[in-house]
Amino acid sequence: MKTTTRYIGAFLLAAGLIAVPMAIADDRDHDTHRYYDRDHKDYHRWNDNEQRSYGLFLNENHIQVHVFRKAPPSEQQQYWKWRHEHPDEKR
Repeated sequence: MKTTTRYIGAFLLAAGLIAVPMAIADDRDHDTHRYYDRDHKDYHRWNDNEQRSYGLFLNENHIQVHVFRKAPPSEQQQYWKWRHEHPDEKR
């Protein structure tokens, strides 16, 4: 019985030690994904707010919903132009 408890404890400890670095790495990847806007010569960090804005852009332009990174470069540049014309509201 004590042996089983030790194995369960060791397993839970190992799972916890593995889960934390994986969560941090995933968060870093999400935060560091940037796109360069060559017309405005700036970078844009892709986050949830940018994802919402991209959805609005697709809707306004009657474009089928798809992932930004798979969009043609011309569409990406159109989006950045639109994005600079539609900044986030100040709260």
